[in-house]
Amino acid sequence: MDVNASRDVLRATDEQTESNKQASSEFVAANEPGVSNEQKESHEPGGILRWFKELQDPRAHNIVHLFSDMLAIAILAVLCGAEGWSGVVVFAECRIEWLKTFLRLPRGIPSDDTFRRVFGAIKPEQFERCFLNWTAHLAKHKSKLIAIDGKTLRRSFDVASGKAAIHMVSAWCKENHLVLGQLTTDEKSNEITAIPELLDLLDLRGTIVSIDAMGCQKTIAKKIVTDGGDYVLHVKENQPALLESVNLLFDEGLRDDCQGIRHATTHVVEKGHGRLEERTACSTSDLGALDAAGEWQGLRTVVRVRSIRRTAKGTSQTDQYYISSLQGKTASDMLALIRSHWEIENCLHWCLDVQMNEDACRLRVGHAAENFSRLRRWALNLLKKDQTFKVGLKTKSKACCWSYDYLLKILTS
Repeated sequence: MDVNASRDVLRATDEQTESNKQASSEFVAANEPGVSNEQKESHEPGGILRWFKELQDPRAHNIVHLFSDMLAIAILAVLCGAEGWSGVVVFAECRIEWLKTFLRLPRGIPSDDTFRRVFGAIKPEQFERCFLNWTAHLAKHKSKLIAIDGKTLRRSFDVASGKAAIHMVSAWCKENHLVLGQLTTDEKSNEITAIPELLDLLDLRGTIVSIDAMGCQKTIAKKIVTDGGDYVLHVKENQPALLESVNLLFDEGLRDDCQGIRHATTHVVEKGHGRLEERTACSTSDLGALDAAGEWQGLRTVVRVRSIRRTAKGTSQTDQYYISSLQGKTASDMLALIRSHWEIENCLHWCLDVQMNEDACRLRVGHAAENFSRLRRWALNLLKKDQTFKVGLKTKSKACCWSYDYLLKILTS
């Protein structure tokens, strides 16, 4: 590159730096020490770090790098595709001149070991509270359907220390396409104990909560109804008495052309990916013959979804059963709610595994894996919220690397 061309590049870079300073400051200023309330308000709705103001620095002494700088770098790096602390540091080293325009960085870029120690010591419950406050602000509409499901961070186990892989339970909002919250299950427990704790963090008034078979528990159903919500729960073998009772209700009550009980049905046919699938949903609120009806608080409707799948290899049929506190819904409505639950698999878990490579992450020290998982979900919410490009998350993440303007737009919009 000749001298004139180099000067043009430098001049363009300087102009870009000046134009981005104000937007960059909105990202960090609201969380900087000594910033007044008036100054914080002036950055609304920007200043994403203001949501971390209640997050405590876990270091008691020998503090070399500012906590706010480390949080800012971590968020920016994960947005740009970093998959671990080494990637976070490489991103920061490559962008250090730009970062210095709005971060203090008194001792330069922290090492990956420093990031690992600090984020491994951050209390997950504090981090989650910051996340919940932010998502409540980000959501444009009141949640109507909240899907809850678990996912294991497969590479977070540690054989040497006997640490099991971390299992995270997440709440997904269908209307806003946002992760509303997440909690980790105890190593000696499972989703049954984590789901009520996650529900405690959410506003369930007027919402419908859908959970797969693991969450089909009497205590969970009671909690949802008590907190002002409704439930749709998948019934499987982990509730044998209920499954047998619901199965018998449909087998006996729907004989003779469904004359046994009052009911509603709907039929849907889908074709694609080399298969033809027919789904017939039958719902009823006539629960007089359901032995277990009184044991489940608020139970008003049961649903059977019969799926017949035809492929080149043959034909298979499965029956799935659901219980719900909803009343007055058509069979078509119930089928749509049941199908919508699995958006958490396609829109959240698949994105985390395939586009953000979560299952390959080997973070293990302290709470690092759990907290880095929250950074990923933070980035996922931001990227999904932006509609500038009609592309996947991975391409949006690359766009954040390619363009300062786009990265700051994601952060301050």
